[in-house]
Amino acid sequence: MGSADDLSMLMKPESPRQQEIKEEYGLNVKLLPSNDQVKELQTILRDRNTTRSDFKFYADRLIRLVIEESLNQLPFTKTTVTTPTNELYQGLKYQRGNCGVSIVRSGEAMEQGLRDCCRSIRIGKILVESDADTHEARVVYARFPEDIAQRKVLLMYPIMSTGNTVIKAVAVLKEHNVLEENIILSNLFCTPVACRSITAAFPQMKILTSELHFVAPNHFGQKYFGTD
Repeated sequence: MGSADDLSMLMKPESPRQQEIKEEYGLNVKLLPSNDQVKELQTILRDRNTTRSDFKFYADRLIRLVIEESLNQLPFTKTTVTTPTNELYQGLKYQRGNCGVSIVRSGEAMEQGLRDCCRSIRIGKILVESDADTHEARVVYARFPEDIAQRKVLLMYPIMSTGNTVIKAVAVLKEHNVLEENIILSNLFCTPVACRSITAAFPQMKILTSELHFVAPNHFGQKYFGTD
């Protein structure tokens, strides 16, 4: 059986783009490993001619990839199981105490992707709206597992243009005694402005996104839920 050193030798080195991101935004910002498939999904979701049914189908595919990589940021512990041939296998399992939190409404698009990976995971919700007078983000509704302060939290929000909504949502989580370093922000598309704002406000929080680009597809929520 291979050792941890053997496994580390098989791991691919970081891409030049990931190294650039770490230098510019810090060690806690991670880009979904890019390939032609990921780029095609991003292209379809940005294409104004994509039908609503195709949009949802390909959005769900990208969401699943982001969720899978986000789960890879959670802590694991070693475990031993017995195979059907009565052999012992040294493997890994999640440490207990994970949950999801979606920022309503567009964040709800990512809930099914999380449930497809973790069937029994608990998911809370935060609704953040812009004040009609001040245009500042304010929390309208928040519901979390009672023991959220003891959990690792996957915060789900697909599009980040300014970062204001996420900053407000994370502030609410911290008010509920969630540690900043226990939050993993799962995101599809993020602008550099939003990334800088969020990392400046919460440098210990991990961010996983599929793309950093100066233009975010802000039509995502309307297109996904069919309200455009």
